[in-house]
Amino acid sequence: MARVCEKCGKGSVTGNTITRRGLAKKKGGVGRKVTGISRRWFKPNLQTLRIQEPNGQVHRVRLCMRCLKKGGLSKPTPRQVPQATSE
Repeated sequence: MARVCEKCGKGSVTGNTITRRGLAKKKGGVGRKVTGISRRWFKPNLQTLRIQEPNGQVHRVRLCMRCLKKGGLSKPTPRQVPQATSE
């Protein structure tokens, strides 16, 4: 299963990690030097949860936290546990 939000389509994107050394010029140094650049992934904060569709069907979806906070989702009603009758 891909790391993609099923509602908005947000997925993983790539970027760089930049490693620097040295002291900044404004602090009295000769300036920061780049010593390495490596690739990295920015991953969405996906949560798996059960939702109930308007027709009553319940299934699991992976949603990012932005879509989850927006709301508009209906969680399924909990199952009713039959009560034991004591006679």
